[in-house]
Amino acid sequence: MNIPPPLKIIFAGTPVFAAIALQALIDSPHQIIAVYTQPDRPAGRGRKLTASPVKELALQHALNVYQPTRLYEADEHRMIRELQPDIIVVAAYGLMLPVEILQIPRLGCINIHASLLPHWRGAAPIQRAILAGDEKTGVTIMQMEQGLDTGPMLYKIECPIQPTDTSATLHTRLAQIGADALLATLHQLPSLKPQIQNESMATYAHKITKEEAKLDWHTSAAELLRKIRAFNPWPVAFTQRGEQVIRIWEANIITKDVSNYKPGEILQANANGIDIATSQNSLRLLKIQLSGGRVLPIVDILNAQQDNFTVGTLL
Repeated sequence: MNIPPPLKIIFAGTPVFAAIALQALIDSPHQIIAVYTQPDRPAGRGRKLTASPVKELALQHALNVYQPTRLYEADEHRMIRELQPDIIVVAAYGLMLPVEILQIPRLGCINIHASLLPHWRGAAPIQRAILAGDEKTGVTIMQMEQGLDTGPMLYKIECPIQPTDTSATLHTRLAQIGADALLATLHQLPSLKPQIQNESMATYAHKITKEEAKLDWHTSAAELLRKIRAFNPWPVAFTQRGEQVIRIWEANIITKDVSNYKPGEILQANANGIDIATSQNSLRLLKIQLSGGRVLPIVDILNAQQDNFTVGTLL
């Protein structure tokens, strides 16, 4: 069997999803000649400048790290040309690559995208797939062009979405699948035939906003549960009772006729959970977080806050 020679790779990525792909490249025969990642950002209560997961990993392995704020200057293009990459690999980088850079590598630029394109192009494919109630998602390795996730597809791997999946758990699986798909793509690159995306099937995964995470009890328990799963770990689904913000981390559906109750009415509050009426069935809250507090199971919340969750109260 012919084994393709190692490639000279520029890697561009920022969060944990990208760091897992970078680790796979580090462990492979390929040569990483540069790593591009977002500039350090303030994080935590002290707002201390913090390196991205990709930068931290790259520095651990003595890789050259570059952190430009934009990639449209001629100096940036010249630097990449001088590196003479065979290919640029992009994973959740956060900056657009202008056409001048896309044209530099002899094998082009490829992107690891956490969906089965053309479904869920854009910024939040994992969350949008859960919100939509999709039964499966996956990873697509695509050739990059100027459009938003519109390039020809090189490789796909499917991944089922479990009924209990949150964005956190699905992200973990897709990150590893993405790393595996990347290595398979690089290994098979000479023989892969790019597949043009079907524009009529395209859907867009718009950026998540904090406002979306507010629960509307006039919708069904199934829709509310999808929100809770999709917005875990960020921005976290929430409801309000007066000035008190209640963040909901875990819940499940209780099949129940709620036609005689108002949406948002507390039906039950005990060690099993807090049951809330919706437009269809009730939603049982299992783990919540009160303003300024920790994430706790309901039994611990009720031990200290029983009077705030009395039956008949509206959220």
